Amino acid sequence: MTAPDPALLPIVILISGRGSNLQAILDCARSGALSVQVRAVISNRPGAAGLAIARAAGIPAVVIDHSTYPDRAAFDAALQAAIDRFHPGLLVLAGFMRLLGAGFVAHYQGRMLNIHPSLLPDLPGLDTHRRAIAAGYHEHGASVHFVSTEMDGGPVLVQARVAIDREDTPEQLAARVLEQEHRLYPLAIQWFAERRVRLDGSGCIVFDGVPLIRPRNLATEQTLPC
Repeated sequence: MTAPDPALLPIVILISGRGSNLQAILDCARSGALSVQVRAVISNRPGAAGLAIARAAGIPAVVIDHSTYPDRAAFDAALQAAIDRFHPGLLVLAGFMRLLGAGFVAHYQGRMLNIHPSLLPDLPGLDTHRRAIAAGYHEHGASVHFVSTEMDGGPVLVQARVAIDREDTPEQLAARVLEQEHRLYPLAIQWFAERRVRLDGSGCIVFDGVPLIRPRNLATEQTLPC
């Protein structure tokens, strides 16, 4: 791993699977559009494909296998210890499929983001693309939010909206949403790196010094050139 760069926000990325959002973040960082240094990628699954992406980029790839711990508290403690070795300013959950306990969330309060494939608060949880189609929604999308103890809860920072076509399959819809995720997440992380966004004492988002009444919309934002 390269030496720490004080001009860049140090981040640690948590994954459980293929790492497509991880790749999008690395691509933006490599282009210089995203002012971060990825200190480590950590997965709870030894076979996660995203670990190979990290290794190919020269980034420490760490496995904290949840199945080897007796309970959530023990796993959370091991995960927190692994993360804190890299001193991140921001913890980025990118397809990390584990619920985190209250103590863990409190430790990273205000500096932990997650991306979820729906327009939160609608459709928390899994299988969102199929559920959106089955419910007859005309619109779907993705949300970046600060992490709370509630599953896919926490205040939402920014969303990307995707129209649902009548003939859409869940796979087709998922592919279009994923394209937007790859634009959405680096932008949200860059806002944090630029100190444009923070949580106030009551847990509400402040954006450019003003309380955020509703999530920002990707369609109206200037996205990163990466």
